[in-house]
Amino acid sequence: MLRKLLAFVVLAVLFSIVVYNPSAISLPGANPQDPAKEDLTRVEYPSLAKVAWRGHFIQPSETLESLFGEDWPVVARFNRIDRRHVYPGMTIKVPVDMAAARSYTPMPAEYPEAKRYGKYILIDMTEQWMGAYENGKLRFSAPAATGAPGHETPVGIFRIDARHRTHTSSLYKTEDETGQYPMDNAMRFHIGPDNAAYWIHARDLPGKPASHGCVGLYDEAMQNRVYGIPAKPVLLDSEKFYAWAVGENDYEDDTGNLEELEDAPVVEVRGQNPVYRK
Repeated sequence: MLRKLLAFVVLAVLFSIVVYNPSAISLPGANPQDPAKEDLTRVEYPSLAKVAWRGHFIQPSETLESLFGEDWPVVARFNRIDRRHVYPGMTIKVPVDMAAARSYTPMPAEYPEAKRYGKYILIDMTEQWMGAYENGKLRFSAPAATGAPGHETPVGIFRIDARHRTHTSSLYKTEDETGQYPMDNAMRFHIGPDNAAYWIHARDLPGKPASHGCVGLYDEAMQNRVYGIPAKPVLLDSEKFYAWAVGENDYEDDTGNLEELEDAPVVEVRGQNPVYRK
């Protein structure tokens, strides 16, 4: 009888945690030690402190599309992750109010520091998000993957000084080692004292800081070309930011070659990488 009573108490406590704590980790979940950081409910973003969400453990055969239908991009953006990096065994955040989540962005609608600039890019490392501002008002925004621990993206005020629509990394290769890592729609915003260049460009988004210091944006067209998936590219944020910041409307026709620029948008990088709760 005592054993049954204890079991009931434990279940009641677990139930209360899941129901009343919107940031609770669903059961089952990723490895408790989680060395691969597969449990995205442990990534803390300040903007989600007052947003109700639940954890969901990805089961075999489940995909964002099968789980959320037409709202799969909403959940992908909510987690700062692309479809290629959603797999069985990981845990993601699912917004409780999907309708409200469709307009979710952690970026401020107005940013005083950007008011005197026609175009201004704000990158918030803590939120893993990037915003495009015109005269201080947010025009659009998107998830971004900044530098992983040990390779953090430099913080400060910079300016885009070069563009290269078909750029590739000179240092890093694709996962299968068959070619240099693609950096489509690349915009250089800083060259460090060690001569390392930092770019905003298309890349994979695994739901956490992952680069060697650059800032990555969704581009499923690039993933389709390199990895063959997804079959139908939808998320194309790097193309959108590139066209807005350094596209043909403001500069001469883009031939695809590396081109140095003047008077391109200011780039501000602020914050620090988000906390990963142990």
